[in-house]
Amino acid sequence: MQAPEQRTPFAKAFSWLAWLLLLSMLFLFFQDYLTDKRNPNQQLHSIQGAAGEVSTVLIRNRAGHYIGTALLNGQPVDFMLDTGATTVAIAQDTAQKLGLPRGRQIQVATANGITTAYLSEIASLQLGDIVLQQVTASVVPNLAGTEILLGMSALNQLEFRQQGNQLTLIQRN
Repeated sequence: MQAPEQRTPFAKAFSWLAWLLLLSMLFLFFQDYLTDKRNPNQQLHSIQGAAGEVSTVLIRNRAGHYIGTALLNGQPVDFMLDTGATTVAIAQDTAQKLGLPRGRQIQVATANGITTAYLSEIASLQLGDIVLQQVTASVVPNLAGTEILLGMSALNQLEFRQQGNQLTLIQRN
């Protein structure tokens, strides 16, 4: 009977490296997969209608939310459509990164109760080929996350209709 072969330190290191590489690749694959499931609207596509209207279709994610990526003053930002929000709500950190000014202090009602926010204005908000100008926003210091809440100050400039798992935003000229 032969004794089992001893692994050299090089073989052990190569084995560990191979496993780490495999696990890293699996992590990256599933990270992208989960991101696509959470935000199925990372690339918004629009259709130009014959009467001059522009339509952008959003797909509902697995949790039942409409989450997408818009351009806010030319910079990409994730949003969640929120018809219960009076204005577009932006977390303080996100507003600073986007260079949005903090204006007059206001009180807003949120899911966590009454809090202080600051009025602001978005020069340009782009959803696919839909472009909204001078959109009222509120900078909310204690708003969690980096995504903005796309509220009625933007949505009241559009028509929208839901059918199945799709929400169509329509801008008429």
